[in-house]
Amino acid sequence: MATTSSDLAGRGVDAVVIGASAGGLEALLAILAHLPSGYRLPLLAVLHLPSHGDSRLAEVLGARMHLPVREAADKERVEPGTLYVAPGGYHVLVERDLSLSLSCDPPVHYSRPSIDVMMESAADAWGERLAGVLLTGANDDGADGLARIGEHGGLTIVQDPREAAVSTMPQAAIARRQPDHVLGLAGIHALLLELDKH
Repeated sequence: MATTSSDLAGRGVDAVVIGASAGGLEALLAILAHLPSGYRLPLLAVLHLPSHGDSRLAEVLGARMHLPVREAADKERVEPGTLYVAPGGYHVLVERDLSLSLSCDPPVHYSRPSIDVMMESAADAWGERLAGVLLTGANDDGADGLARIGEHGGLTIVQDPREAAVSTMPQAAIARRQPDHVLGLAGIHALLLELDKH
């Protein structure tokens, strides 16, 4: 079912954070590739990738999107209308002044970058003005982070496990804390468009 403006009444957000793992590139492209060039919200994404070598994620997404796509850099301030992706081998955190920081702290759920680390810091920074989206994946990373967003009053969205390439991550998030929305990829894309209107 499509998300309407009335579903989101009073739920305006200032930023969107997204986490994905196995099967995540296709899911990210499905929800982000057709966002319009004037989209105003900043987006931050963590996709689990092999930790060796340089990531080409920003390049791959940038070739398919109408928005600027950048690999997150230390001390960089978050700008509207831009997608930031985590570089391989680093956690990405959002500071209270809405700048980004990179960390080489130990992996969380065997992952660095970790979705939990990014989402928990973003929840502390944006509070109820944050939306979190958790997509397909094969471990529990992101469940605690999405729960933190919900505890701060933010909007929580999980990909429908029946549609996910790997359902473990969405199921873990739903078991940890009931999200505001469980949607297919088309529904998540529509919701992101609606959030930009509020």
